[in-house]
Amino acid sequence: MTDKKRPGAREHGIIIKSADEIARMRRAGQVVALALERLGQGAVPGATTLALDQMAEAVIRSFGAIPTFYNLYGYPAHVCTSVNDEVVHGIPGERALQEGDIISFDVGATVEGMMADGAVTVGVGEIAPEAARLLQVTYDALCRGLAQARPGNRVRDIARAVQRYVEANGYSVVRKLVGHGVGRKMHEPPQVPNFVDESAPGAETLAVGMTLAVEPMVNQGGPEVVQDADGWTYRTRDGSLSAHFEHTIVVTERGSEILTLRHAPTRTPAGRRCREEECRR
Repeated sequence: MTDKKRPGAREHGIIIKSADEIARMRRAGQVVALALERLGQGAVPGATTLALDQMAEAVIRSFGAIPTFYNLYGYPAHVCTSVNDEVVHGIPGERALQEGDIISFDVGATVEGMMADGAVTVGVGEIAPEAARLLQVTYDALCRGLAQARPGNRVRDIARAVQRYVEANGYSVVRKLVGHGVGRKMHEPPQVPNFVDESAPGAETLAVGMTLAVEPMVNQGGPEVVQDADGWTYRTRDGSLSAHFEHTIVVTERGSEILTLRHAPTRTPAGRRCREEECRR
């Protein structure tokens, strides 16, 4: 029998969300999912990242939601657009996408005070087989991590599943940046790393009502990243490609529910059918 925690109680400093809070996060998650789908469709040769940012803002606001990232910690745009060797936090601008690029979109939406966070990486036009494989492995790593998100497991179990799969396929997980709790704020306890070592966080035990953003960031080359002079954009130190997939989930008695998955089945940018049951394998 699952140990049920009182909503609002804290487990390892982590707030257990109420049914009403989860319902609002579920609505926010659907806004995020739709914005990501539209961004993926709009990522065509010649499109600028600024135009894509403006499109995403319009989608989010059309549902009465708020783009969570705008002015968060001073961030100057509504979504993050990270191209090729950029890992995360790329700032939209006048850059035009080119055939063969890959681009990661990271989107947050707030509905009635509750937040959800999601990310995908898509190809622009025809991409190299090596790039397509990177996207597929990163998405599959997310699914394997989410399969470990169930009551009684630890955050570290998610990290271990991600790291093992990524490294078994010859890639590297980014260690500088991690996933996180999410809900009332964009960044809440606990940290959700994609790797395990003695110094890494992740000893927290998962309980029903915890809400997490799980987000593997996977490099084609080494795991090291550097930050640009803009103070936001992280890119791979060795110039290799990087991919990023993310879902917001709530831990349930059955395992977990993905809040940022479209209710209508859709295909992921990597080409696989994306269903919640895939992430429970």
